[in-house]
Amino acid sequence: MTGSRSFDGLAVVVVNYGASDLLADGLVAVSRDLTGADVIVVDNLSTQAERAAITELGATHGWEIVPAPENLGFGAGCNLGAATAWGRGATRVLLLNPDATIDFASVAQLEEAIAADPRALVAPVVRRPDGSVWTAGNRLDPASGRMLGRTERPGEGVLWLSGACLMLTRDLWDRIGGFDDDYFLYWEDVDLSARVTAAGGRLRVLTDAVAVHLVGGTQPATAGRARSPLYYYFNIRNRQLFADRHLDPALRRRWRRSSLAAAREVLLRGGRRQFLRPVPVLRIAWLGLRDARRGRWGRGPF
Repeated sequence: MTGSRSFDGLAVVVVNYGASDLLADGLVAVSRDLTGADVIVVDNLSTQAERAAITELGATHGWEIVPAPENLGFGAGCNLGAATAWGRGATRVLLLNPDATIDFASVAQLEEAIAADPRALVAPVVRRPDGSVWTAGNRLDPASGRMLGRTERPGEGVLWLSGACLMLTRDLWDRIGGFDDDYFLYWEDVDLSARVTAAGGRLRVLTDAVAVHLVGGTQPATAGRARSPLYYYFNIRNRQLFADRHLDPALRRRWRRSSLAAAREVLLRGGRRQFLRPVPVLRIAWLGLRDARRGRWGRGPF
């Protein structure tokens, strides 16, 4: 429900890649609720038809469309959107996935949290459309490089917040320098969370604030549970990029020794049926492992 509050000074930043159909539904509703907020859509180039569709949406709904000349990836796209927001007078940004929505009351709670603590990176609980929790904060085991399940080893691991929905002030953004472009996709939110903490900031999940995430809504269609090649490659490669950026030499070596086991765990998220035709899946895993060893970051082979 829309309230009487004005969100002047808030910019909603969305990075689009071929998802104008999702924005025509979700972002239209979000922006209608947030009176006074500036909506900025960075359009990572996919097709000219998609560019035309997102440009028309922007003109219809008063959004600022920032056309990227190529696919910059998620983190670099957020950086471009945030730079645009600061240039248009924003003092805080709400980073929102194209396949995510959030209501008026939840955005108001996020704003109140960063007004009380300007060096906090805040997130809502993110639920799937069926109401189940997708994330209420995530945890990384720094000793092994594994992501811990929601009920696995309670109280252990290092907290990180998903980039599906985040809010922060310009002051905090400037302190951490935004996202690291080298990730391109996946693990950039793990890295961002680590740098917030290293800069003396705080990570907070507001349990009464809720966003809804159509998980995988922006990913290419695949058969069954299988994930996209992008998912496999960047999750496998960027695990080591995070280690190189944040861990001491001993832990970096430990993560490197367990990289094959970690890659297998990533692949199994897509189920076992994909291994009936294993060559494409194993090839993309090999590319991720190879580029991690060679320190090849950024966009990779895509």
